[in-house]
Amino acid sequence: MAKAHHRPAYRRPDGPQCERLWTAREVSEFLGIPVATLHQWRYLGTGPEAFRVGKHLRYDPDAVRTWLAERCTSPRSA
Repeated sequence: MAKAHHRPAYRRPDGPQCERLWTAREVSEFLGIPVATLHQWRYLGTGPEAFRVGKHLRYDPDAVRTWLAERCTSPRSA
């Protein structure tokens, strides 16, 4: 009798914990930057964490605020 292959349970990464996600436009308005800059930061891996909802990019407002607070309080490199 052949042994059945058992896959480990798939664990989804923790998603946003807010009631409503922000669009790229809303994040750009909050940060006071162009949407294109936000997309460039995402490409470079330096911007706030975003989630794909289908084909749409969404941001957790708490994660954006946390990301901003970390950038405002971290020392600049020379």
